[in-house]
Amino acid sequence: MKKASLLLSIAALAVAFVSCNQQPSQTASEPAASTGAAVAGSIAYIQLDDILEQYDMANDLRAIVETKVNNIQNEINRRGKKLESDVNSYAEKVQKGLMTRSVAEAQQAKLQQQEQEFNAYANQKQNEINEEQIVMMNQISDAIKTYIDSYNAQKGYAMILVNQAGVPVIAADASLDITQEILDGLNAEYVKSKNTKSAE
Repeated sequence: MKKASLLLSIAALAVAFVSCNQQPSQTASEPAASTGAAVAGSIAYIQLDDILEQYDMANDLRAIVETKVNNIQNEINRRGKKLESDVNSYAEKVQKGLMTRSVAEAQQAKLQQQEQEFNAYANQKQNEINEEQIVMMNQISDAIKTYIDSYNAQKGYAMILVNQAGVPVIAADASLDITQEILDGLNAEYVKSKNTKSAE
């Protein structure tokens, strides 16, 4: 699976996480407090690329999906090579005149059927790969969104933007970047979740 595709897909799923609070707005350029609640009406942002690269849950899910994809691809390759070998063997026998016309025609029809079955199998497995990737991206996106909603319920930012490759945040005060804080919280929550599951 291509990492760029994953990043773009998640960015499309969650362009911005917005949570409005009831306190009066202040200027958006005012830096957020580093501890405790954010300044009412302030804006912060996260670097999605950094989170996706360093979020343990994303890395674990990617490893699982990549293993499944590799297994599927290996089986497709194995079947493809077997079909190719059968076709080459058939062509060689026909060229050397080692089978009658009726046998050759029957063999050719059989190979065409095998090719159709192989193509159907490959398409089915490609659909399975796509579904696995979509589910993985949805799980990661949902975990990030859920955590940020909970985080912001305590912090009280007017808006938390998701930045990726300079979009939508081209330039901003570094004090508005809460990526590391979000990443630390996500990883801590993921470890706690794994420990809870293993204790059950």
